Amino acid sequence: MNKIIHTEVLDFGNYITGFTVGKLLNEPVLYKPDLLTKRYFPVPDAVTEVTCENGETCIRVIPFSEEEYYQLRDGKKIILRKGEGEMVVKGLENFKAVEENGVRYRLYTPDFEGPHPLVLFLHGGGECGTDNLIQMTGTIGAIHFAERWPDMVVMAPQAPDNGVQLFPKFGVDTSARPESGKYDRGWNRDYLGRILVIIRRMISEGVVDQDRVYVTGLSMGGAGTIRIVSMAPEMFAAAAPVCPSINGETLPMLQNWPDVPVWISTAYIDHQIDRHAYITNTVMSLLEKGKKDIHLTLYTSEELEKYHIPQNPELTWTQRIGSNHRSWILTYHNEKGILEWLVSHNKQR
Repeated sequence: MNKIIHTEVLDFGNYITGFTVGKLLNEPVLYKPDLLTKRYFPVPDAVTEVTCENGETCIRVIPFSEEEYYQLRDGKKIILRKGEGEMVVKGLENFKAVEENGVRYRLYTPDFEGPHPLVLFLHGGGECGTDNLIQMTGTIGAIHFAERWPDMVVMAPQAPDNGVQLFPKFGVDTSARPESGKYDRGWNRDYLGRILVIIRRMISEGVVDQDRVYVTGLSMGGAGTIRIVSMAPEMFAAAAPVCPSINGETLPMLQNWPDVPVWISTAYIDHQIDRHAYITNTVMSLLEKGKKDIHLTLYTSEELEKYHIPQNPELTWTQRIGSNHRSWILTYHNEKGILEWLVSHNKQR
């Protein structure tokens, strides 16, 4: 029996939107209300459509997180459990999986000859690894960009984790601390340097327009955006770091920002409490020194709530600042026109 789980990357991650399984035994409409169960309990109204064609049953559901437990049942018979079947992510088929120069990445390239503008997307800390997949499905990002800019190259590398867990199940993983000498997970300079080599190769081959290379990233990827621009400012026409991690390395880089247009965006407050003071003071200092085309947006509580980022007063402080960290959802929906601003730049203008 061919079993397929259909998913789509939405604002908060990868969501299941439907299933394809072998032909069911009964008329679908007869058991549609309790076809989908979670931990053996029917989910009312979860199934929106059931159709049978060419010996296959297609089941559409109200989108729900792929992390949730689920089962499909034909009467008492379980026809599909979580973890079974092939997962098909909408839009992922447009990206080629590549390993080059020690870098794992996904690449979308328009189907006509270049050179094309390039958008480099740097994911957050939760998507490090080696599967060359989760950086595409963890949150809104590369797939969304390819849909928005079908005439641009979209490059989405996956940062290495080097066996270090960001959120270990028990206790604190001290091997992840910088003083341990093992902290080479994420967007380290060596890995970013390898990415730059790949982009230069695409420029030399006429795939990428050297005057329209852009970079954006979220959280750890926001820090990666700051870091890669500091390494090769001549490469980038503009940058849009979102809720960038600010530490003893990235703060001096921001304080010495090169002549590259930049728009930083983040929530009015989130889980890195000091981030806003560092960023605000640095941006004001740069503007006072005469730097041009530098922007800062702090999204308000009302703006975050519009994008379903919870602002319920009953949330604890920890819950609120953790939820607010998802401010990249606003930026990647072009709030304040940030995405339009990013790709409007051309180094030759």
